[in-house]
Amino acid sequence: MNYRQLGKTNYKISDVSLGTWQLGGKWGAPFDAQDATATLAEAYDRGVNFFDTADGYQDGRSEQAVGAFVKQHPDVHFTTKIGRKEQPLTVEHFDSEHVRRYVDESLKNMGVDALDIVLLHCPPMSVYYQPETFWALDELKKAGKIRNYGVSVERVEEGIKALDYGTSVVEIIFNMFRLRPAQLFFQLAQQHNVGILARVPLASGLLTGKFDAQTHFDPADHRASNRQGQLFDRGETFSGVDYLTGVKAAQVLKKQLKTDNLAAMALRYILMYDAVSAVIPGASKPEQIERNTMASELPPLTAEQMKIVADVYDQYVKNPVEYLW
Repeated sequence: MNYRQLGKTNYKISDVSLGTWQLGGKWGAPFDAQDATATLAEAYDRGVNFFDTADGYQDGRSEQAVGAFVKQHPDVHFTTKIGRKEQPLTVEHFDSEHVRRYVDESLKNMGVDALDIVLLHCPPMSVYYQPETFWALDELKKAGKIRNYGVSVERVEEGIKALDYGTSVVEIIFNMFRLRPAQLFFQLAQQHNVGILARVPLASGLLTGKFDAQTHFDPADHRASNRQGQLFDRGETFSGVDYLTGVKAAQVLKKQLKTDNLAAMALRYILMYDAVSAVIPGASKPEQIERNTMASELPPLTAEQMKIVADVYDQYVKNPVEYLW
């Protein structure tokens, strides 16, 4: 495992870390606390020292599992996201009063004295013009309840606007099917010494190269129920790529990159960018950890391989994805 500095925080984190959206239960499946603990332990044993969770994941049980684990392993760092556990989501969920309440609830849920990093969980764009929200985060930092803060964003413009504040970390969708962040945002983030966490790195599984037109998803799985943004931003599901188009593009990538392990190569591709502190693929069971963490040890992609990714993106994905997020 390799490690990178996470922006202006004091944390050096595994370049392949762990996202916990589906921790202890695949999308749509019941939460399994034993699987959750075993998955965290397997990740730790393979060198992962950074976990990403949220107050709304598995109705707070993801936070509880991560909190219990980090108390036993003080060398592990984490971020938790706040602001989306109550529905319907409104701008008011990100006002200063809600932010303070959510932080207190996450502290209790995780059983810790301070939260390493708190991220606003994909707030609407208008929140970035609501400075009192960020002032509240500054106050919580001064009070010792949080050590760092930042945002998880849907769009590049939101990440850029977040740099106006005391942001330490920005979490953004970046993968072989979502290349726009590398054009300008990465450079600006580096200038501000802001760490980048690359989320949805496998485009909701498309970049495993294992899906086809007949692949079935459980009705409760967002990949079946959010393709047009019925539940939350459409860009979250398959990175906003039309499903059948994404299946075709992934198969072309497998063929042209001459790999049977597109997932690991897709994660390694993200790590080609120095601005990225870590990629945070998810895992619901321990056996999925090896697939993810091996990406840290893969050799760099060649110039020819990087061009293949760019060409497939331009041909299959860029229009309209690049112009929407």
